[in-house]
Amino acid sequence: MIILKSEKSALQAYLKTKGWLKPNEIVTAIEVPGKGNMNFTLRIKTRNRSFIIKQSRGYVEKYPQVPAPEERVLREAEFYNLTGLHDHLRKQMPEVYGIDIENHVLQLEDLGTGTDYSFLYEKNNFLAETELRPIIEFTAYLHRSINTKTTATRLANRPMRQLNHEHIFVYPYLEENGLNLDTVLMGLHEVGQRFKNDLALKKVIAELGKRYLSDGASLLHGDYFPGSWLRTDHGFKVIDPEFGFFGDPEFEIGVTLAHLKMAAQTNDLIQKAISIYKEIAPLDVILCEQFIAVEILRRILGLAQLPLALNLEERMKLLEEAHSILV
Repeated sequence: MIILKSEKSALQAYLKTKGWLKPNEIVTAIEVPGKGNMNFTLRIKTRNRSFIIKQSRGYVEKYPQVPAPEERVLREAEFYNLTGLHDHLRKQMPEVYGIDIENHVLQLEDLGTGTDYSFLYEKNNFLAETELRPIIEFTAYLHRSINTKTTATRLANRPMRQLNHEHIFVYPYLEENGLNLDTVLMGLHEVGQRFKNDLALKKVIAELGKRYLSDGASLLHGDYFPGSWLRTDHGFKVIDPEFGFFGDPEFEIGVTLAHLKMAAQTNDLIQKAISIYKEIAPLDVILCEQFIAVEILRRILGLAQLPLALNLEERMKLLEEAHSILV
């Protein structure tokens, strides 16, 4: 397997070999397009155009010590194949220009220099309803349009689900997981111990973890949070569906709403999000709330930390709210 690097001549030679550059086309610039965690991702510029290349390796790009399925971008390509059959979904995602199966590389449309929605985690950044609507409508239409009733195709993506399961439902509750939460925020380690020692809580979370690993009816993006949403000159776009699988829509919406809560968005906005979703697709609100709680717990107490502007008291309040939902 070829391991791509940010070196212009080597990249140009690789792209020529794949036929992803025209005969006389020359790479003029290479950029890192965002703050993605999972994959090696670059924006390639030539004199007349730009595109994205993404390679998945046997580890998480941001955390090389964390193993990850190296074929995950191929599962992402399968996701794009399914959504590409539906105009209202395809138009909000990058087009796939090329797939290198042997080296686990995708060539994708460059959606431009827009920003993801991670700015929501900063203080006093509130999402307008006009921006909330396309975010929620995309996933509602995804679940309604691509499911076991509408397609015979299935996307199990079990290795990626196993990885996600470990970090959502297991890792934050291990007695010795190697993570000192005081390096995130002083005092958080002691708070986390209370949840690690709560057997009733861990039992409920384990059951929800089994449900997550079970096949469900609808195609999910699988990691639908502000880092996967883009604000571009051409409107709202969605990226990075390498965790996609057929599962419970309530998991997807639970994750989304958990991030809105951790981004200190108003309760009215969160209720509006539920309302928008239910205009398009059915939702088990109780199950959704359970997945909200699980995502809050894992993001505050687990490895995949967010740039939250919340102090210790605010994080504790969210943790207690999540605990009250589950136990």
